[in-house]
Amino acid sequence: MKYEFPQDFWWGSAASGPQTEGAADVDGRKPSIWDHWYKEEPGRFFNNVGPVNTSNFYYQYKEDIQLMKETGHNSFRTSIQWSRLIPDGIGEVNPKAVAFYNNVIDEMLANGVEPFINLYHFDMPMSMQEIGGWENREVVSAYATFAKTCFELFGDRVRHWFTFNEPIVPVEMGYLYDAHFPNVVDFKRAVQVAYHTTVAHALAVKEYHALKQDGEIGIILNLTPSYPRSQNPADVRAAHIADLIFNRSFLDPVTKGEFPADLVEILKEHDVLPTYTEEDLAIIKNNIIDILGVNYYQPRRVKAKEYAAHPDAPFMPEHLFDNYEMPYRKMNPYRGWEIFEKAIYDIAINLRDNYGNIPFFISENGMGVEGEDRYRTAEGYIDDHYRIAFIKDHLKWLHKAMAEGVNCKGYHLWTFMDCWSWANAYKNRYGLVEVNLDQDYKRTIKSSGRWYKELSDNHGFEDAE
Repeated sequence: MKYEFPQDFWWGSAASGPQTEGAADVDGRKPSIWDHWYKEEPGRFFNNVGPVNTSNFYYQYKEDIQLMKETGHNSFRTSIQWSRLIPDGIGEVNPKAVAFYNNVIDEMLANGVEPFINLYHFDMPMSMQEIGGWENREVVSAYATFAKTCFELFGDRVRHWFTFNEPIVPVEMGYLYDAHFPNVVDFKRAVQVAYHTTVAHALAVKEYHALKQDGEIGIILNLTPSYPRSQNPADVRAAHIADLIFNRSFLDPVTKGEFPADLVEILKEHDVLPTYTEEDLAIIKNNIIDILGVNYYQPRRVKAKEYAAHPDAPFMPEHLFDNYEMPYRKMNPYRGWEIFEKAIYDIAINLRDNYGNIPFFISENGMGVEGEDRYRTAEGYIDDHYRIAFIKDHLKWLHKAMAEGVNCKGYHLWTFMDCWSWANAYKNRYGLVEVNLDQDYKRTIKSSGRWYKELSDNHGFEDAE
């Protein structure tokens, strides 16, 4: 069967500044929370590999953009590092950063690769974290100024802007589960961080629309469908609560301008409502997005609570539901994630039916694999046939959703080249292009990269059913 996609479909990939640029301590860049945390606790990073060098994009961007062309990209998302552009978080703009980002944008456009630019990818400048990060209202204002600065500097050429990548992740990992800096475990503070992030997002959207530039602005959300163990009302309710907390907490305010009433009720009931103002709520109401980026990796499966939480334990989302492990699920064993391709269809249909069929694109989807070297061919490249199969299996479900009227504009894989992945460092590789850290960051296109070019050139693929 031939799976055809529109002629103007966005084929590309996504990455971020902190995960690819390297050059962490040169040309005026100052530390982000990642640089600081690595300095304090290097043992919390896989093989003690920190954020200093990452994948050397700062120096090899011209070569990399050529490789984007060779792998069929007509678009590519990366991020501008706040800690590079405005190193103190507020104040002086770094001219060397302006020159670098101008060069990257111009090089992409010269090679037919449309730049999609994101403004925040987990990388709070340490100077901003020191005054409280997203808990502090001053940081919200500083972010809005950073966003406006980016629009003014680069908006004459960048037509696709995104305020945040996966804003729920710093909330979960930094303020609930002790997995990212600042390693806080406090539901109330997590809610305040999420709320202020939403306000910051809305302020950036307001700034962008005020400039009347020729483009669109959105946000990138990792939508993780919550599937109940059964149709028993208790399981269904548990799945609904998980969906409210992890998906709709951001999806509803950015698309509809308001928080779900039943989420607000849960927060009230547990006395964890954020400090807010009516003025904030009006800003959120009046500044909804033009386009949505959807990151999808894995489903969430939940069931009703089996045991009550300890009365003295700090309140957590899991006090309201239990995670459920479906028997015989298909797994990516390296990442510990379930592979469930149909969810991409379910997300798309939900956006069609419950969110006004908002224009969206798959902004991340990918497969991290450890030890890819074992798939190296005699010719010296990695034959990652499993990644090709993974992409095809997700695209089939996306194609079905598009045939049923969803408003999908493109598909971006995570990621273009192997990159540094936070505390996991280089443990799992995701790229269409291999980065060899032992050979001066040598790039080699994998089988998936060659196949991706065919996919893009042919506006789809054929596959036996």
